[in-house]
Amino acid sequence: MAIRRPLLALVLACLLTTGLLAGPVHAESGAGRHTVGYDRYSLTIDGKRIFLWSGEFHYWRLPSPALWRDVLEKMKAAGFNAVSIYFDWGYHSPRQGVYDFTGVRDVDRLLDIADQVGLYVIARPGPYINAETDSGGFPGWLTTLKGKARSTDPAYLAAANEWLGRIDRILARHQVTDGRGPVLLYQVENELYNVKQSEEESRAYLGALEKKVRSDGITVPFTGANDARFTSGTGAADLEGYTVYPQSFNCAEPGKWKPVPDDYGQYRAGLPDTPVNFAEFQGGAFDQWGGAGHENCRTLTGPDFERVFEEANIAAGATMQNFYMTYGGTNWGWLATDFDYTSYDYGAAIDEARRLTPKYTEQKFLGYLVQSVAPLRTTDPLTTAPPDNTAVRMDARVDPNTGTRFYVVRHADSTSTADDRTHLALDLGAVGRYPSVPSAPGTDLTLAGRDSKLLVAAYRFGGQELVYSTSELMTQGTFAQPSGTGEQDIAVLYGRHGQDGETVLRYASQPKVTVLSGSVRASWDAGRHDLRLDYAHDGLARVLVHGGTRDLLLLIGDDQAAGSFWRVDTSAGPFLARGPYLVRGGSASGRSGEVALTGDTDRAGPLEVFTPQDARSVRWNGRPVRVTPTSSGSLSGELAGPRPVSLPALTNWRYRYETPEAQPGFDDSTWRAADHTTTDNPYWDGKAPVLYPDDYGFHHGDTWYRGHFTATGGQTGITLSATVTDHGAYAVWLNGHYLGSGGDGSKQFDFPASALRPGADNVVSVLAENMGHDQDRAADDSYREPRGLTGAELTGSATTVKWRIQGDQGGEKPADPVRVPYNNGGLYGERAGWYLPGRQDAAWPTVSLPHAEPTPGVGWYRTTFRLNVPKGQDVPVGLRIDDDAARHYRALIFVNGWQVGRYINDVGPQHVFQVPAGILRTDGENTIAIAAWGLDGSGGLGDVSLVREGDYAGPVSDSSR
Repeated sequence: MAIRRPLLALVLACLLTTGLLAGPVHAESGAGRHTVGYDRYSLTIDGKRIFLWSGEFHYWRLPSPALWRDVLEKMKAAGFNAVSIYFDWGYHSPRQGVYDFTGVRDVDRLLDIADQVGLYVIARPGPYINAETDSGGFPGWLTTLKGKARSTDPAYLAAANEWLGRIDRILARHQVTDGRGPVLLYQVENELYNVKQSEEESRAYLGALEKKVRSDGITVPFTGANDARFTSGTGAADLEGYTVYPQSFNCAEPGKWKPVPDDYGQYRAGLPDTPVNFAEFQGGAFDQWGGAGHENCRTLTGPDFERVFEEANIAAGATMQNFYMTYGGTNWGWLATDFDYTSYDYGAAIDEARRLTPKYTEQKFLGYLVQSVAPLRTTDPLTTAPPDNTAVRMDARVDPNTGTRFYVVRHADSTSTADDRTHLALDLGAVGRYPSVPSAPGTDLTLAGRDSKLLVAAYRFGGQELVYSTSELMTQGTFAQPSGTGEQDIAVLYGRHGQDGETVLRYASQPKVTVLSGSVRASWDAGRHDLRLDYAHDGLARVLVHGGTRDLLLLIGDDQAAGSFWRVDTSAGPFLARGPYLVRGGSASGRSGEVALTGDTDRAGPLEVFTPQDARSVRWNGRPVRVTPTSSGSLSGELAGPRPVSLPALTNWRYRYETPEAQPGFDDSTWRAADHTTTDNPYWDGKAPVLYPDDYGFHHGDTWYRGHFTATGGQTGITLSATVTDHGAYAVWLNGHYLGSGGDGSKQFDFPASALRPGADNVVSVLAENMGHDQDRAADDSYREPRGLTGAELTGSATTVKWRIQGDQGGEKPADPVRVPYNNGGLYGERAGWYLPGRQDAAWPTVSLPHAEPTPGVGWYRTTFRLNVPKGQDVPVGLRIDDDAARHYRALIFVNGWQVGRYINDVGPQHVFQVPAGILRTDGENTIAIAAWGLDGSGGLGDVSLVREGDYAGPVSDSSR
């Protein structure tokens, strides 16, 4: 195994002082084997330190492989150098021994894309993943397997090893250690703490998994997300980590904060010998059926939360941070666990429609910082004087190799919404002491409510010496001149609009200062050799400092202005671009003097590129841009925006009432007999027959039951017991007569005397919805809790009922091999293919929406529409349903055969459902099929429309067609 822990301090000091670690590190695949190491400070690759800045992305929640690159490129553009990925066992395995890694499950393709984009991968294949997904990622067939999950039970371990053997085979082909790909770390299991089993059993289980994974050829270090519980001994990970969600998930009160923990030292105490690793840190929050909606979750964990809490993690010494989620995606089909709905937007930095939110910009600020400021990778706590305002707290860290200081300044009460002003006393060692910062008369350091600042001091970069700045440093770099005419340093500083800023730089002699734009005052302290710049953050100020070993261009902006910058690292050196909605990447050619950029625009607007001085031309997405030089040494031009795109109205709906299973004459002879007299399910109450759908191979979606009995005339009703969870439902008929609906628990349904047929075959028909299996967070087999009917007993007579059961067509051998196993349940229209495009529906009656259906049961609505999105444009599209919340129905939404949404009209909160390109044909005909299930006389379907969620000119749509 190419894993090494101890590092020689002398070697590291040399690397740091020579600047070899100043830029982002990404090992090129195919470049030979690499050594992944670590010490108490950080990860290393071939001896070079990295600050792991990672975001969570789930490919299985974006069933359009062409869009995986879009999301990963957006992450890379924000300064992320890694992506964390759960690999969902259930997503790949419809039945034991059968695995699918093709199409939307092609993880080889996913890992290749991550490598091409330049992101390391933290592989998290479970076997258990949690993730608010059905069974926590366990496959449906595991619910019937004898043996306790997440333990050393032989039956479970055999199944888990089967999965690991399949997924590890792929992951092993893409390891950094072999020089073949981006897989940098491997997480064994997930969140195995606060569980209902002994620590001894958990350790033995983890140890067994680790042994299996190593035997599969995995050589990268193991990481853990077990709240730092397993740092030594059996089952220990090489790099244990914390799972921290400081604001929890109360999206209904997004303004109500919980405070930052006061004791930062607790994180180092738990991980004394390895990097402080936040294996999962809150990047948003999940919502629930009937919840407040993900925009509230995005407010709860917005840019202010990111600043305060993510900078607090840096103050705690963290050099490994993974944010859950960075892109949440969609619980398409029946992917979700029981309490979660279709959208898994999560309030993340990149929303479900793949749009960049203000949270993204905040993470870009910090992402650029941690990638460009090498001393952040090796810091120790530093005792410092407190601010002169007791309402403000300051924590400091120092790099022992360079003396660079980092100060995190926030409110002492991190939940405070007050504006506080203060001054800082900075002892910068050999650099000097500064008793009151900022020092210009009439200025102060201002903290707005729920704000934080990460300030850098005693920092050498390029040819510059930064004494301190009360502005935050976004990024810096040395711009090499391929012609050999010299180099220039550039730094981007930022702060809140209107607040004071002060930056002090040290030079051997007084430099020449030219203010190119904005209002900046310069003063020279001959005694200290300090150049002090004072200003207010307002738009973008540009200052050229000529002195020292090379010139310095300072770009000082407020948050909005700084947020428009994009850093691009190329083999020819870094450069900056400013203006467009997104810059994905680029290259620079010294020979031709051309800079080539790729990216997106959401409107026509300016492009400014800060490039090597001999750059003369710019290309944007392959097309030349007319540019002119500016006084800042940049090139400026204009970019076109996207062409307008209009979406069609949805008309020409056709409708057909379904539900033939409720009728007594329906032929159910091909259905499976529900006649099991025993089960391995730990929730079984001992009663027979067993009616659990899982025991008959039906694990997802709706299930039909038909119970046959010969009536004597004494039967007065039936008592049904069910587990359909909160907001789930089942509906009951006797011989075609509707008896009503129910939820969790037991309920008595009375038989109308007119409906019973004495001396003849009578049929009780039940349609039950499986809202999703529970997860197994406590390792107590809760994922095996049955769904659907759990018991049935006639009242008034002891007559035997013979049951038949039908779920999704084919069960564990599904009829639709492309979209399995979560796309479909057992509705008649699903089994008959009414959800698919091409279905002949010309004989169905036409209806207009909104449409009322007074008969309880299921009806199907179908229509088609055409799109003609211009080539080179990305137009995210959603499907919206609006209706009176008093109507009691639920619906399954299919587009081109893919179930893109589950809608409950009287529960909510979701009304807009994303349809990703790839499923959506952006240049052709599309088919919508909606199955609406009315539980009383208020069924039918409300207004349905298409919603444009954005319009971007860029490279995405070309690869999605």
